[in-house]
Amino acid sequence: MLRRLVSPRWLGALVLSALFAVAAYHLGFWQYHRHEAKVERNALLDAHYRADPLPVADVITGTGVAPDAEWTRVTVRGTYVEGPLFVRGRPNDGAVGLEVLWALRPATGGTDVLVDRGWVPASDRGASVLPSVPPAPTGEVTVVGWARHGEASPGRAPAAGQIANLSVRDASVAFGTRLLPGYVLLESEAVPDGTTPPRPQALAPPDRSLGPHLAYAYQWWLGTITGFVLVGFGIRREERLAHPEKHPPKPKKVRIWDEEDG
Repeated sequence: MLRRLVSPRWLGALVLSALFAVAAYHLGFWQYHRHEAKVERNALLDAHYRADPLPVADVITGTGVAPDAEWTRVTVRGTYVEGPLFVRGRPNDGAVGLEVLWALRPATGGTDVLVDRGWVPASDRGASVLPSVPPAPTGEVTVVGWARHGEASPGRAPAAGQIANLSVRDASVAFGTRLLPGYVLLESEAVPDGTTPPRPQALAPPDRSLGPHLAYAYQWWLGTITGFVLVGFGIRREERLAHPEKHPPKPKKVRIWDEEDG
């Protein structure tokens, strides 16, 4: 068997097995790092999602939302000055519709804040027809929500009243106002008279599932030996076929019912 192993055919198979083992080893760690990233994301959610809200200016700064500050609960008091603006093709609870944006001007001054007030289903009359939405409250309002990163702009001019991605830059162009480089996903609004203003449908909570990445990592790591096992079985089978006298077939087991049939 050792002589067969050093033959060009099986040496080539061993090289392929080694290459596959190296690839499986790294793919396993790739899946494991994806698992770690989701565990880290969930830890941030646990720390931020239900915490006492911070002033929005402490979280969404001139450089945006820090990576470890996403989903931080924030609050801001001000007046809605622009909106609505619709973001197309947004999923929510198994359906696809539009998210609705407004620009909020802080009562303390400073740069306007982009607020995502929720989700509405698309119009039955086609994508070019904007759906009706509950109006934003007039006058002063206190907003509580979560700080989020904006999305990349697709680089296309937005349609009237719509943008393709939740890009703060595109929203700023559509509104004609300067916005902080991040946005607030609305949790609640409060007005001075104590009533609850109507709003679009709230978005589903963030996904906390870890996915199958850890199981995939273990599968890849176990797969590192697959090629070598197949080479071993292949050489063993070839050896048996080449020397049948050394490896006689096992006698067939006679079952009781076969004897009775005979």
